[in-house]
Amino acid sequence: MNRLLQNITLKAYISLLFALLSGSVFAQHNFHKFGIGAGLGFTQAFADLPRHDLGTAGYGNLDYYFTPFLSLGAELQKGKIKAESSPGDESRRRFVNSYTAAAVNGKLYLGALAEYRGNNFLNAIKGLYIGGGAGIIRNNLTTVIRNKIGSEEAKYDDFPGRDKSFELMVPVNLGITFYFADAWSSPRLALNLNLQSTVTLGEGLDGYDSSAMTMRDGYPDIYNYYSIGIRYYLGPLGISKR
Repeated sequence: MNRLLQNITLKAYISLLFALLSGSVFAQHNFHKFGIGAGLGFTQAFADLPRHDLGTAGYGNLDYYFTPFLSLGAELQKGKIKAESSPGDESRRRFVNSYTAAAVNGKLYLGALAEYRGNNFLNAIKGLYIGGGAGIIRNNLTTVIRNKIGSEEAKYDDFPGRDKSFELMVPVNLGITFYFADAWSSPRLALNLNLQSTVTLGEGLDGYDSSAMTMRDGYPDIYNYYSIGIRYYLGPLGISKR
C-alpha cells in the first residue's frame, strides 16, 4: 500500500511539474525587435491664422522594440502645412510651409499594461498606444503674404517673419496598431492609425513672428498630423511573456 501511495504521489508531482513548465513555455512567444513603417496623411495648422486648412504629408519610421509593447524609434516627415485668414480679414494673409521634420519617439502600448489573453476586446485593442518625443523641423515658406493688401504703403514688414528656419519641436502621439500574424502566429505586418500633435518652439511654422507684432497671441504654433500607414516587423527575435 505504501509503495502504491508513493507511486501515485510521484506521478502526481511529475504531472504537476510538467504542467507548470509547459505553461511557462507556452506563455512565452517570439517577437521581432525592429519595425519599419511608412504612410500618408493630412496636416492641420493651429498657428496665427484662424483657418485650419488641410495639407498633405508622408512619413517613414524605424522603431526598436524592447518588448512587443514598448518601443523607441526615429521618424522622418515631409509635406505641406497651410492656413489662411478668415474671409473678413482685409490682410488676406495665408501661408504654405513645405516642411521637413525629424524626431525620436517612444511609445507605450496597452498590451504592456492589460492582460489581453482570453479577452477578445482587449486583444483587439492591445495595439492602442500613447507616446512622445523630441525633434527638429525645417520650415520652408513657399507662400506667405506679409503686406497688408490694399494699404497705401504696403511694407514688407507689416507682418514680420522668416521664410526659412529651423526649430525644436515636441510631438505627442496617440494611435492604434492592428497586427496580422504570419504562419507561426507571430505579428509580421500591421496597419497603423496615428494622431500626432506637435508643438514647435519658435515662430517659424507659419512664417509670422507674432512676438514682433503689436498684437501677440501668446500661444505656440502647433500642427496636427493624421496618418495611416503600414508596418513590417523584422530583425532579431526577442522573447516575451505578454
